[in-house]
Amino acid sequence: MSDTLELPDHLSRREFLRLSGMSLLGLGAPVHWARPKLEVEHGLFGRVTDPTVIVYREPSFAGSTVKTLWRDDVVPIAGALMGDQVPAHNRIWYEIEGLGYAHSSALQPVRDEPNLPLESVSPNGALMEVTVPYVDAHWKPREDSEKAYRFYYSCTFWVVGISRDVKLQKWYLLFDDKYDYHYFARAEAFRPVPVTQLIPISPEVPHKDKRIQVDLTNQWVHCFEGSQQVFSTKVSTGRKFGEAAYWTPEGDFLTFRKRPSRHMSAGNLASGYDLPGVPWVVYITEDGVSFHGTYWHNDYGAPRSHGCINMTPEAARWLYRWTYPVVPRDEMEIWVSYGTSVRVHI
Repeated sequence: MSDTLELPDHLSRREFLRLSGMSLLGLGAPVHWARPKLEVEHGLFGRVTDPTVIVYREPSFAGSTVKTLWRDDVVPIAGALMGDQVPAHNRIWYEIEGLGYAHSSALQPVRDEPNLPLESVSPNGALMEVTVPYVDAHWKPREDSEKAYRFYYSCTFWVVGISRDVKLQKWYLLFDDKYDYHYFARAEAFRPVPVTQLIPISPEVPHKDKRIQVDLTNQWVHCFEGSQQVFSTKVSTGRKFGEAAYWTPEGDFLTFRKRPSRHMSAGNLASGYDLPGVPWVVYITEDGVSFHGTYWHNDYGAPRSHGCINMTPEAARWLYRWTYPVVPRDEMEIWVSYGTSVRVHI
């Protein structure tokens, strides 16, 4: 998200971030279907994150259906608007160009921006981010090799090498930080994370003057410098899955451990998860509860995690840069005895 957003006079930057959860890029005057329309930047797409998503003629679950979209379908987003009162925590609907309207909860906002591959990477590797809707990772650097994973827009990985296939196309060698595996993926799908997007935010503010409040009841995160609130965003915290409860713990914590990328996995296919490349991870407990970016849903404002605090990737990056400690840009992790204070409460 640009730091030079132009917002209407009646809407402050902070209010905009609170309303949008960092998922939209501006508000405008146009009206569609007698409802305020939220404009989005040109070239924005939606990737389906659920098994299916229904497109309706109107921004309402009571409307007539037009089409069924399937997981990983990518469709152009022409705009967004507030729909019906239900669900109350997320009333944003996306206008799908040429089709109709789909609820935003299962459409990850993405772009399709291939990159010019690097000629080499440093011995320590390079932190990179997926900038296309998705790219398949293979065990060998060729298209007919067995697929290992599908990596999605906004995922982050450490690239530790470069290979070429028989057509001289470049493939990046990616390190899996959980299993110590290596995968290959087409290099065009990744961009090195710019230094400007890693520079700490408000480094002049002592860490004792920064604090975070996690409001479990309303599903919000609020960040303060002294008495001044500087950032807010909708989140999704822990919930029950079947008989198992994964509540986000209440109490006082510190952001003592941080890493820009993490392969998170636990449990089985029925109750667990397997999520490579989770971006901008800020831990608050020894057993892994953290703030982090989320690419597998777009439904903030209601509990739906296994205990972590789900945020949009943009919001998670902001929090990662703002909190202490600071992670050196060429290191995969930092783990210390101090950090920014966090209070999780109902």
